Amino acid sequence: MACAGKVLIIVENLPVPFDTRVWQEAVTLNDNGYLVSVICPKGKSFTKDYEKINGVNIYRYELKVEGNGALGYLKEYYISYREQLKLAKKVYKEVGFDVIQGCNPPDNIYLIWKKFKKYGVKYVFDHHDLCPELFEAKFNRKGFLYKMLCYFEYLTYKNCSIAFVTNESYKKVAITRCKMDEKKVYVLRSGPNLKRLKLQASKQKIKKGKKYMVGYLGVIGKQEGIEYLLKAAKYLKEEKGRSDIFYGIVGGGPHLEYLQKLCKKMELDKDIEFTGRVPDQIMLDYLNTADICVNPDTYNEMNDKSTMNKILEYMALGKPIVQFNLSEGKYSAKEASLYAENNNYKDMADKIEFLLDNPEVRNKMGKYGRNRIEFELSWEHTSKALLNGYGKLLSQ
Repeated sequence: MACAGKVLIIVENLPVPFDTRVWQEAVTLNDNGYLVSVICPKGKSFTKDYEKINGVNIYRYELKVEGNGALGYLKEYYISYREQLKLAKKVYKEVGFDVIQGCNPPDNIYLIWKKFKKYGVKYVFDHHDLCPELFEAKFNRKGFLYKMLCYFEYLTYKNCSIAFVTNESYKKVAITRCKMDEKKVYVLRSGPNLKRLKLQASKQKIKKGKKYMVGYLGVIGKQEGIEYLLKAAKYLKEEKGRSDIFYGIVGGGPHLEYLQKLCKKMELDKDIEFTGRVPDQIMLDYLNTADICVNPDTYNEMNDKSTMNKILEYMALGKPIVQFNLSEGKYSAKEASLYAENNNYKDMADKIEFLLDNPEVRNKMGKYGRNRIEFELSWEHTSKALLNGYGKLLSQ
């Protein structure tokens, strides 16, 4: 097969192949004749400076500083920029590339592309997160730094040839806030890979003797709203007398230790288990065993506009969902979910209880969600936008 083009993907916040979206993009491009290289940080047991997996060249750098607070993030991003530029020069010399695809956050990767612009290299923006809204969600303020993030977001769009966005809300931001030509913005949803998310028999021992199980998968961070789930669990146990529910919370993150202590303080440590980060097989064991799954993401501008991978993964495994009434969460799940009043843990608890007490409703919602993924939202379907965008870009 003739080479369709050489692509360098740069991602700062997660290692590859741990970053599911970036890895799916890289493998899909490679499978369709592109020569793909990736630059990313080390971490999550991916510690080699270089390796080749499934035909994809992966170059990693050490990121010893992880941002905490505005100044911490600036330091992290500066170190990442320096290491990414060094590796980009190495990749260009050893392999070459026609395109740099920058995956945010942060919105500064286009600065690396500028060093290669004179060689005819094009820039593609893969918009993962709304950085201004993410800043507001983390620090509960706007101000000067918020405006600077809006400016860097605008410059990123100004310098890219095409952009891939995760949903229609992000596309609207690209067109209205960043003045991007609508024809150059492709909605590339992070559809789950059904070869990875396998349906399997439940393992009842995971429930620790409880009749029902509520599952959660994802990052354990501040904006994920897991405090609402803990409050809902306490309300169900103490106000509704529901001592028959086990909660399995799968994932790691900066808020994990705090939530474990809070869980113990709320006397829920025998009802709730935090697994931390686990291999895929253990994750599948927990989610396949769950009777329902939840997404307690706090309502804010960031979460309202973002597509959460966990929603799609729950649906892929045929699980009915309870979540708050967030715009993109509602678009993804539609009839596979019940929607609680935003940031209202009691309403979330009531909807959890309703589903647990109504198995026929659960089954109907689960089947709807699985079918929506299988026939509309799996990576097999959504990845067509990736190939369409690259095909048009490199044929110009």
